[in-house]
Amino acid sequence: MLTTTAHYRRRAAEFNDEEKSGDHVPSALEGEEALFRDIGCNHSFHVFPMTKYSFSQKGIPDKWVLWAERCWVNASWGVNSLRKNVERSLFTFLLLMLVVSAVLKYSFSIHGGGKSDIAGQKIAGRENEILFVHNFNNNILSMAQKALSIPEPSSPVDSLKRKMKQFPVSKMWMKPNSDNFYKCIARKRNTIDAGYESNGYLLVHANGGLNQMRTGICDMVAVAKIMNATLVLPSLDHESFWTDPSDFKDIFDWKHFIDVLKTDVKIVENLPPEFSSVKPFVKAPVSWSKASYYRHEILPLLKKHKVIKFTHSDSRLSNNALVPSMQKLRCRANYEALRYTPEIEELGKVLVERLRDDGEPYIALHLRYEKDMLAFTGCNHNLTANETNELREMRYRVKHWKEKEIDSTERRLQGGCPMSPREAALFLKAMDYPTSTKIYIVAGEIYGENSIQGLRQEYPNVFSHSTLATASELEPFIKYQNRLAALDHIVALDSDVFFYTYDGNMAKAVQGHRRFEGFKLTINPDRLNFVRIIDSFDNGMISWEEFASEVKRLHRNRRGAPYLRKAGQVPRLEESFYANPFPGCVCDRQQQQKKKEQLLDVRREQRVIALQ
Repeated sequence: MLTTTAHYRRRAAEFNDEEKSGDHVPSALEGEEALFRDIGCNHSFHVFPMTKYSFSQKGIPDKWVLWAERCWVNASWGVNSLRKNVERSLFTFLLLMLVVSAVLKYSFSIHGGGKSDIAGQKIAGRENEILFVHNFNNNILSMAQKALSIPEPSSPVDSLKRKMKQFPVSKMWMKPNSDNFYKCIARKRNTIDAGYESNGYLLVHANGGLNQMRTGICDMVAVAKIMNATLVLPSLDHESFWTDPSDFKDIFDWKHFIDVLKTDVKIVENLPPEFSSVKPFVKAPVSWSKASYYRHEILPLLKKHKVIKFTHSDSRLSNNALVPSMQKLRCRANYEALRYTPEIEELGKVLVERLRDDGEPYIALHLRYEKDMLAFTGCNHNLTANETNELREMRYRVKHWKEKEIDSTERRLQGGCPMSPREAALFLKAMDYPTSTKIYIVAGEIYGENSIQGLRQEYPNVFSHSTLATASELEPFIKYQNRLAALDHIVALDSDVFFYTYDGNMAKAVQGHRRFEGFKLTINPDRLNFVRIIDSFDNGMISWEEFASEVKRLHRNRRGAPYLRKAGQVPRLEESFYANPFPGCVCDRQQQQKKKEQLLDVRREQRVIALQ
């Protein structure tokens, strides 16, 4: 089993316990610590035996030698302490100088904005000033880093503990490198003018499951902004597969939602009394539409009827054909405004704490091996004949599922089926995740009589909200699937690894949020090729070592690292904006720096031309 950072923390704690035990004998590792602890006015042993031997040959009394040794040890300790204090003082001074340099740099940047008639030597002089401050900053930072790198005097025990805590985390738990990327969704100014007048009221019926409704609501916030409309708190879908009666206020902190977006869009709890009797104009907007569609086709209808109701909200805006400010607004709605109720947020955090009670990491496994998903996709791998027939009957009962006759084997070979629990277990094992790993199931009830055993045989520490929470804690949520899905969303978002076995709305929403929060480790399995190699392994065509090696190779670059969102020939085939908010809500420092440098070059050229 590979060892994690938390394991070394426990080892350090065990070392502490040994130190505190009554029958503990100082070891060689504790020599320095024991030395300074035992030195005192009445000690009667020699710290340096060779010293005693040398002076005894010259007839010097033993007491004098003991006194000299004590003085030497105390002096050495005092020097070490003084050095530590000097280093701290030096570091404080360097930090102060860094602040002063920043102030100087700011003062340089705001004086003499540079009119068109500035002489060439003045431009050069200003650039020299900036260069001086930049170099001064770098020197200060370098000196501060050197000061920090000087180790403080410590015992071998403390040194060993630091090494344990700094032991590198195994690669399997490490998130992709994203040091150059940062969130960039701040609004430049208050976008609602003092004389704001709404063109009308927008009623929205958010359709689908929790995450489908969530992203749809974010689209509707942007649509309301495009049309200069007042958004009424959306109503939620009560007729989807789960028939959850929860409404907006039952799942989301509605006051927080309105407050966060108040400088972007006007949002009200209900229609005002003067419009309550107005019959809204009902419309299903076209999917993946551009902003021009809402301005030219929907806005005239809004102005005419004053109240318009959208019957669908999911995927009603283009992924890419929007101005940057509108993309940032969608992210502010999703990642800042749509916060769950305090009750949901609190229990979600409790579940995360219980998973991490021993300091170990955990995996959130989005295992889409649920009855409705298998019926919809027509997948029945590893299921019994009776279970297969039950799924087929369900598929025919649901009228809005257009595809009825599905070849399960062919679909699986095309990579169109969710991974089974056994396939997910073998995948994780091939990726070297130890069998002791805690796995939190982010899904509903797993379908199939013995399906979940395929996972538990390899990973016995399998949990869900129903096993982590007490009956009393779950009681307010147990009858409401969307509220339980909100709990799963919180646990999945905070997990050390998010591994999804099928591309659904939750997989898109969570992976996009994790990208926004710093590109947390998210495994996107290559189902098409995985089916090929696991079938080869099951048929005895390749060994376990070959299987594991191929799984690692295929997924070396499928860990949620930054990349630009993929466009498509048609909007339906584009990568979802909510699955990858880069570009739009995540920015690249290197690219931003290049743009600034290019802009500075253009301005310099303009100044030179103006002076000629």
